[in-house]
Amino acid sequence: MTPETLTEPTPVARRRSRSQLRGRPLDAEAWAEVQRLLGDAPAQRDLLLEYLHVLNDEVGYLTLAHLRALAEWMRLPMAEVYETATFYAHFTVVRDGETPPAALTVRVCDSLSCQLAGSEALRAGLASGLDPEQVRVLRAPCMGRCDSAPVAEVGHCHLGHASVEGVTAAIAEGHVHAAPAASLDYPRLAEYRASGGYGLLAALEGGEVSIDDLAQMIEQAGLRGLGGAGFPTFRKWGFVRAEAGPRYCVINADEGEPGTFKDRCYLEREPHTFLEGALASAHAIEAEALYLYLRDEYPTLNDVLRECIAELEAAGIVAPGFIHLRRGAGAYICGEESALIESLEGKPGKPRQRPPFVAQCGLFGRPTLVNNVETVYWIARLHREGHAPYVAAGRQGRQGLRSFSLSGRVRRPGMYLAPAGSITARGCVMQVQWRR
Repeated sequence: MTPETLTEPTPVARRRSRSQLRGRPLDAEAWAEVQRLLGDAPAQRDLLLEYLHVLNDEVGYLTLAHLRALAEWMRLPMAEVYETATFYAHFTVVRDGETPPAALTVRVCDSLSCQLAGSEALRAGLASGLDPEQVRVLRAPCMGRCDSAPVAEVGHCHLGHASVEGVTAAIAEGHVHAAPAASLDYPRLAEYRASGGYGLLAALEGGEVSIDDLAQMIEQAGLRGLGGAGFPTFRKWGFVRAEAGPRYCVINADEGEPGTFKDRCYLEREPHTFLEGALASAHAIEAEALYLYLRDEYPTLNDVLRECIAELEAAGIVAPGFIHLRRGAGAYICGEESALIESLEGKPGKPRQRPPFVAQCGLFGRPTLVNNVETVYWIARLHREGHAPYVAAGRQGRQGLRSFSLSGRVRRPGMYLAPAGSITARGCVMQVQWRR
């Protein structure tokens, strides 16, 4: 072997001598923007979706430079951040060489109820009548407002019974933000407590009501999972409690099925009733924390729940940081419980293979109770008002009441309560005694 051969660098040595690593370099401007927006926020993996929302809301879209800077800030591989951002419909990723979207986006719902109400003509009219350089017009899946079809979202402002003229006027007047929480008429904490609210939670924490007592009451009432599966609630509690802790409680508020808006109605009208039931469920399994996963199409409810949680923390009813409110990002599949948990962990919402089931290995790999909004809503009411009327409301051997979202070509669209069991459309009438 000659000296020349010994001194010639090998291919490995040449690769190591490069002054710059492979991959996208960190953009100084994007890095500064990420630092400014996120500040001292914790760089937790499960908060990735929340931080993508912060960037997307601020800029209007996400560039690859933004994703690279966020990956650096969170100490994550760029590929993981990119995969997550591109999985969800509400994140707009602009790749190299692409033109950023218009400053304003109008989404027109194309679900069945809205199509019956003329959403296709609405979308076409907006697409032809608005300047595409100023306004981007997109189709969108169900927005959970089927009772006021057709629906359009102008920025983050949802317009029911939308028309070309109405959308154009909203744009001209700058109505592009979600309606404030104050626009909804719901009982605040003081009013709710005056009517006996949070009495169940106090009784559980004070030992006046045991977990077994509450589970027995839920069993006698015949309360089931009201997100679709209909599994007995007390049994699900038992499965999770049988697993070694720590455990987590998750509430599925990702109501994405076309024509369904019942959970929105419960949250808009009685958020504290819902929260008391959710907290009672968390107490029943001795959960380390309670996670609420709310679909992104309900921005006003996001503000409502944040205000309610702040009320609870200020009143000392719940410890600060025990309730985590997380925002979805436009993915129908996240209504499935294991996909929802993947999303809560800051990942693409892809269903997991089972077994193991989420009751055994759920959020962060720990036993997890997943319940629906309507399910936990009834828990506080059943304890406060007694479960006998609820049981007696059923028909043909069934117990309780069921919520129905009516829309389309009906005279009075809306959310109705009807007895469980076989009923006709005419029998689907509001049970006034069970409403505020």
